[in-house]
Amino acid sequence: MMTLYSGITDPFSHRCRIVLYEKGMDFEIIDVDLMNKPEDLAVMNPYNRTPVLVERDLVLYESNIINEYIDERFPHPQLMPADPVMRARARLFLFRFEQELFNHVQTLESGTQKAQEKARLYVRENLIQIAPIFVKQKYMLGEEFSMLDVAIAPLLWRLDQYQIQLNKQSAPLLKYAERLFSRQAFIDSMTASEKAMRR
Repeated sequence: MMTLYSGITDPFSHRCRIVLYEKGMDFEIIDVDLMNKPEDLAVMNPYNRTPVLVERDLVLYESNIINEYIDERFPHPQLMPADPVMRARARLFLFRFEQELFNHVQTLESGTQKAQEKARLYVRENLIQIAPIFVKQKYMLGEEFSMLDVAIAPLLWRLDQYQIQLNKQSAPLLKYAERLFSRQAFIDSMTASEKAMRR
């Protein structure tokens, strides 16, 4: 059985929980209080961060690596595209999400006020740029829910928490976010602390 060490409010852990619930398989989640981490976390992950996935002798960290492993190990429903070209494009998108959006999470959560303002602006601008995609399609890669939707969903859920205000042009993105939030796996994946982030 897979065991996920998951931060209670950590958006990266949230991604992994979404994938586990999308797959509908047996797993165990160990909630980690990020302010009071267990000592063995640093042994499993040299960066001393969540998420960490343990399956027998295998120990993985970094949410995108964990999620791709789960997707390959349990291929139904498939979350990464089957076609190598589309899969490469999806990986490029995931890389861009890390660089342009999720790089700012640490600052948004614990940076100085000035740094947070800058990070908010940066994330907001990047989200506004992708909003038009959802005028024509249901999900990031078209009509099928994929790993890209998994990757961005925790950030969209935390917009209020991070005090990121989107404008009217972002309406398609906000509708897309509601589609993600209404998925059963997303609902099941949330901790009590995450549910409390939005009224």
